[in-house]
Amino acid sequence: MPFPSVAYTDAPVRESDADAILLIVPTLSEGAPDPDGWDGLGAALTAVGFTGATGSFQRVHVPGVQTPLAVAGAGTDPGEAALRDAAGVGLRQLTGFAHVAVEALVDAPWRPIAEGAALGGYRFADYKKKSPKARAARVSVAASAEPSEADTAAVVAIAGAVALVKDLVTTPAEWLGPADFADAAVKAVEGLPVDVEVLDEAALRDGGYGGILGVGQGSDRPPRLVRLDYSPADAVRHVALVGKGITFDTGGLSLKPAASMVGMKYDMCGAATVLAVLKAAAEMQLPVRLSAWLCIADNMPSGRATRPGDVLRTLDGTTVEVLNTDAEGRLVLADGLAAASREKPDLIVDVATLTGAITVALGNRHTGVMGDDAAVAAYLAAAGRAAELAWQLPLPDHMVDDLDSPIADLQNAKIGDPAGGSLFAGLFLRHFVGRVSEDADAARIPWVHLDIAGVGMNKSAPFGYTDKGVTGATVRSLVELLAAEAAR
Repeated sequence: MPFPSVAYTDAPVRESDADAILLIVPTLSEGAPDPDGWDGLGAALTAVGFTGATGSFQRVHVPGVQTPLAVAGAGTDPGEAALRDAAGVGLRQLTGFAHVAVEALVDAPWRPIAEGAALGGYRFADYKKKSPKARAARVSVAASAEPSEADTAAVVAIAGAVALVKDLVTTPAEWLGPADFADAAVKAVEGLPVDVEVLDEAALRDGGYGGILGVGQGSDRPPRLVRLDYSPADAVRHVALVGKGITFDTGGLSLKPAASMVGMKYDMCGAATVLAVLKAAAEMQLPVRLSAWLCIADNMPSGRATRPGDVLRTLDGTTVEVLNTDAEGRLVLADGLAAASREKPDLIVDVATLTGAITVALGNRHTGVMGDDAAVAAYLAAAGRAAELAWQLPLPDHMVDDLDSPIADLQNAKIGDPAGGSLFAGLFLRHFVGRVSEDADAARIPWVHLDIAGVGMNKSAPFGYTDKGVTGATVRSLVELLAAEAAR
């Protein structure tokens, strides 16, 4: 298992049989007394200059404590988000111990600490000849009250979902082409009440999925569309999730520069995310129907590849002039959004590493969010509860004319004009979101677009429970959103 098993303990961690102890410590006031059961801890922390600041970590020695001991700072306001991050910091850095016992030196619930420990304890089975010291395989978390069965199940499901995203996206593209990804999706939901349908290139052609086929036709590895359906009998809402799954993005004939091509195995983050979220919802038995559409293709240059200036016909009949083959994510999502819309769900959410422009606009910590104001507000509220950063961007009416092509219904890029690139992409996607009824004047199905190009991969130093590399961003927010939808 790529993340540690996490269990509750009602015994003081100092008395546990763990190989190491992690204490979560709030910001310390000078001269504060030692916590109960930890005589000498204050002096030990003062000696090494540890203050309990957010993100801090330190190995310490306390007289009389034989078990290796470390502390992680929870800052001045140790709420659930701070506790989750502190546990993640500790489990990331306290390596070489199979079993770690964790306790917060404040009155704290079990779930955020357990969740942070499970997320921070993730490790990828790498290809190194000599791997670094292993993170814990087992974690015991002491807390003020025993967790509910629902909280225990949620920690396992959410940690497993984030781990699934990281495992899939970190795997080199040579071993994870479209067919491999489809097989992995089928395997991920084995044993769960989830129906799976995989459309190969022949079925895509017969079905009219011209966007996915157009992007994937340059590769020797043909595209796939995977549809998953979780439909519990007590479902009160139907949410459709659509994910961009470009298993490797060279840019196609609009070839990326060499440096920009590095890391492009991660361009299937969106599809991995919606797969993982559906799996977590099924494991948690959330009473909401979920359909997920994984739009999977390899964007490669060859004599068969789509050329700049070619016109593709998407699933809903819209024709698109492809001016930039490196703006391919919106083409596969066009088919996925149209397919999802046919089922008239209550809400559609698409997730995609869609534009480099989103990183320019919002940096590497905020997800770009677009769509209907009410649906966006619901997502932002869920992200706030999950403590994942997100920011709403507009879909300006004055930019709609930029989508016009002289020979087709739409063009997929504004060549030579980088202004508002993320907004242009959002407007393009909105075109493919269907109506709530067959009436042409009916309102669009409520829709949220999540551009995770900036947050899906952490290229900087680790922080909180987040490593350098694939982050699993938006998984927890989406699970929170689904729980809210189920409660409506």
